[in-house]
Amino acid sequence: MRITFATAEFSPLVTVGGLAAASAGLVSALRRSGIDVDVLLPDYSSATDGIIETIELDVPIWAGPAVVKVVDHPQAGRIHLVDAPGLARSDPYVQPNGQGWLDNTDRFMRYSAAIAAYVRLSQPDVLHLNDWHTATALADLDPAPPTVLSLHNLAYQGATGGDWLDLIGPRSRHYEWWGGTNPLSGAIALADRVIAVSPYHVSEITQEGQGFGLEEPLRARGNTLGGILNGIDTTVWNPEQDPHIAERFSAADLAGKQRCRQKVVDEFDLADDNSLLAVAVTRLTDQKGIDLVLPLIELLDEIPLRLVVLGSGDRMLSQKLSAAAERSDRFAFIDGYDEALAHRLIAGGDLFLMPSRYEPCGLTQMQAMRYGTIPIVTAVGGLVDTVPDLDAHPRTGRGIVMSDISSTALVSAVHRVVRRCAGRKIDTLRKRVMSIDWSWDDPASEYIKIYRDISN
Repeated sequence: MRITFATAEFSPLVTVGGLAAASAGLVSALRRSGIDVDVLLPDYSSATDGIIETIELDVPIWAGPAVVKVVDHPQAGRIHLVDAPGLARSDPYVQPNGQGWLDNTDRFMRYSAAIAAYVRLSQPDVLHLNDWHTATALADLDPAPPTVLSLHNLAYQGATGGDWLDLIGPRSRHYEWWGGTNPLSGAIALADRVIAVSPYHVSEITQEGQGFGLEEPLRARGNTLGGILNGIDTTVWNPEQDPHIAERFSAADLAGKQRCRQKVVDEFDLADDNSLLAVAVTRLTDQKGIDLVLPLIELLDEIPLRLVVLGSGDRMLSQKLSAAAERSDRFAFIDGYDEALAHRLIAGGDLFLMPSRYEPCGLTQMQAMRYGTIPIVTAVGGLVDTVPDLDAHPRTGRGIVMSDISSTALVSAVHRVVRRCAGRKIDTLRKRVMSIDWSWDDPASEYIKIYRDISN
């Protein structure tokens, strides 16, 4: 079976958010299962080295010229880089000033036209599209191969003016949306299967007011809309082999985790006592809810707790966190992102804070549990599927679920977990969460079943 897998991000070549890790993780697992996968990715850097083959694409005049550069990447494997007007940029989505590129819709519709041209040329058994960046490919494919559309973040839809309806292809009427063009709504209507990135998220996005305006077309899909939980790369996130952490450890021998915690305490000059260490690795956006930790910081002496936050994004929130860190020896804030530091924090933490307001799947809570770091989460999206509450499920619980999305609920959740994790109880819980298989093997099997169902 041969799959064409089109995405806007693919780790480690292009990483902005969870789409990159999800794309790379699934493709790697599919290839291990014997599936032949052609990965299509925009050529953001205008690659000139390591090109094995160049394929000219027959695209509409407005979308071209376009070519595919086939390269073998040492980590990602074989990748088909799409070179079309406007795709090459320093960042896939945003300008240096933080604002989105003004021609993002044009760029990714050209990319989608190139995807359609490649599909006509290569005739795959199944086409797998990801998010709005690839969605208008189906407008230009008539007939189209059996198609899966994965929804990683429904909040971004690429909606634009109605003039695009005359350009994108013979099935463009499906993309008409309130007088304009909506790439995602059209692909939701045309794909054979639509897959959200967690089962619980399906129930969210089909409820009025939670599907970012697309509730009706999503509900219309019936049983062809489903949810498959993402996995994580368990070779990269492996406490027994991790090169970034102070000492490696396992569920059978947790001594190294205590040394990892001490390393974090020393690195950030935190109060050196026996209180629990909470960490957060996140983006500073409203979606991630990190603003909710500000009142918690003022209570760290009373709880007691120590906290380290690693993240970048909103400047005002960053300033508030930096000011709080200057006032406390129980809190540290690092403005930015560093992969090795993320590993050190997750390995050294006792608790992992994830107070998201919206989380289609979430990956960092899985990474945290892989390292025996207990998550505190909100009851949204994939967090519901991955973190049953300890009090509600004493034998199978994996963390603490906040009663609502508020600072008060976060403080209450921290108090609950501090009580639950007293003494040696936390080691029992660590071993429980470390035993869970978060790999891509099961999700890949579910996708393969869907590929076979729709291609037959």
